[in-house]
Amino acid sequence: MRVVMFGYQTWGHRTLQALLDSEHDVVTVVTHPRSEHAYEKIWSDSVADLAEKHGIPVIIRNRPDGELVERLKEVAPDIIVANNWRTWMPPEIYNLPVHGTLNIHDSLLPAYAGFSPLIWALINGEPEVGVTAHLMDEELDAGDIVIQRSVPVGPTDTTTDLFHRTVDLIAPVTTEALGLIASGQTEFTRQDRSKASFFHKRAEEDIRIDWTWPAEDLERLIRAQSAPYPSAFTFHKGQRLEVVSAVVSEGRYGGTPGRIFYREGDGVVIVAGADARTGRNHGLAITRVRTGDGRELPATEYFTSMGGYLTGRP
Repeated sequence: MRVVMFGYQTWGHRTLQALLDSEHDVVTVVTHPRSEHAYEKIWSDSVADLAEKHGIPVIIRNRPDGELVERLKEVAPDIIVANNWRTWMPPEIYNLPVHGTLNIHDSLLPAYAGFSPLIWALINGEPEVGVTAHLMDEELDAGDIVIQRSVPVGPTDTTTDLFHRTVDLIAPVTTEALGLIASGQTEFTRQDRSKASFFHKRAEEDIRIDWTWPAEDLERLIRAQSAPYPSAFTFHKGQRLEVVSAVVSEGRYGGTPGRIFYREGDGVVIVAGADARTGRNHGLAITRVRTGDGRELPATEYFTSMGGYLTGRP
């Protein structure tokens, strides 16, 4: 099949490489310009560079326009394949090829449509994550599922771990889905919209630690924001403090959320949970921190005495 590929960052790069390694003919690539957004500088393998290396015409767009539609009509693709295309795609594009548009999304749809699905899924304690190939329709990430593959989430996994596991699924999912479509199959699995969820892009406010969250949720937030993602942060004595690593405390600690309370093992326990006053909650034992000047050190060295509070604002 003649394929036009829409994609961006490492997800798009892996998809394009899979197409180049397949029996299909990539006739044009559409990608976004480079971005300085904190999350878009992570996993930023260039789709444009890979396409140009193979002599494939590249179109750079933030979002589709009339000129792009006309250029796509000229190349007459049999199918469009998209992965990590970051803006709305109009029906005159996704319906243009005879086989429509196949979107590759890094979640187990219908759950976690939208943005940063791996981070949100880890924060929420999901037991598995994965990659879905689905046909695009008028609602974002809502079209019929062609194929879906999953991997388990372990108790100490970070988003970085999950990224590497799921990005390796892109090539087999893409090529198998295209094989089914090329074989003439047209009936696929409709999504159960009652199980759908849709998430926004991650931003600074999303990594601010809220000490009224249960310690188990906060521990997952810390793992979800593992390097190279921006670390979750709090404030101590008016200064920003990033939490690099933490575990759920063994003991239960009562009091006010955010209280710097007790040394336990290699960590310093912070009281957590909206109902911490009951004394039934585990705390978050912070093990490593990073200060505003970039110094990373054990929490037991940073917190030289107990007492005081970590807060959401200076």
